[in-house]
Amino acid sequence: MKKEYIYAGISIFLWSTTATVTKLLLGSLNSMQILAVSSFFAFIFLLILNLFKKKLNEIKKYKIKDYLQIAGMGALGVFLYYLFLYLGTNKMLASQAFILNYLWPMMTVVFACIILKEKMTLRKILAIVLSFVGVIIVTANGNLLNIDNNTLIGALFCILAAISYGLFSVLNKYKGYDKYASMMLYYLTTFIICIIYLLITRTTIDIGIGQAGGLIWSGIATSAIAFTTWALALQKGDTAKISNLAYITPFLSLVWTYFFLKENISIYSVLGLVVIVLGIFIQLKEKKVEKNS
Repeated sequence: MKKEYIYAGISIFLWSTTATVTKLLLGSLNSMQILAVSSFFAFIFLLILNLFKKKLNEIKKYKIKDYLQIAGMGALGVFLYYLFLYLGTNKMLASQAFILNYLWPMMTVVFACIILKEKMTLRKILAIVLSFVGVIIVTANGNLLNIDNNTLIGALFCILAAISYGLFSVLNKYKGYDKYASMMLYYLTTFIICIIYLLITRTTIDIGIGQAGGLIWSGIATSAIAFTTWALALQKGDTAKISNLAYITPFLSLVWTYFFLKENISIYSVLGLVVIVLGIFIQLKEKKVEKNS
């Protein structure tokens, strides 16, 4: 098997565990506590990686304006993204939250049209509509006229997470900072924000062995390692083919939530996920047509 597919497989496997691990941690810790510790572990791992790859010299080239922009992007694409995702996961089934998280590719399309001035086409509009239909199917879970309030609030948080990450993705492309050095700084920014909040609110973090394992997995495995192996997969393989593999993740996530959280796999969750992914593939198909024309 080619190395790029091994790297991609590692990322997909690690990402697919996010919902399950987060839901388990939320049983004893709040969103800010989880984010503070996991972002610290992610930063330490990425610091070591940057030292190994000799990427810290890139940081020396940045000006004050660059540091401020990177801090802002870290607050948007890591801090707010994970905070909203954790808050959403706490309010609804982990499987539902993770599916709604995959609205972010469509948010990327919307912001790319606004910021990068990419053309909004009929195919893109159809893809966006399909994705939102999928969101409604997952949230309503077969009962559109009587949606549970917690589920509705959770869905709104997950949509905000998708908006945050969609905007972050476009800004990341627009600014073009080194992906390894900037990602390290994004997690450092998130850690600093969390620590300031915890100090102001005088919130302590009491961690047991099981929680420590979950936080290390969340910070190092699902964040830092998954990011690194995905970057390597994209670097070594065909971007379009590798990117398409990412949509295996939410389907695999359903398996983990079923076995470890005992969440039933709802036919509406699967149907909604299929509709969301269909919208994404319609949009990807357009990119291929544009590239071949």
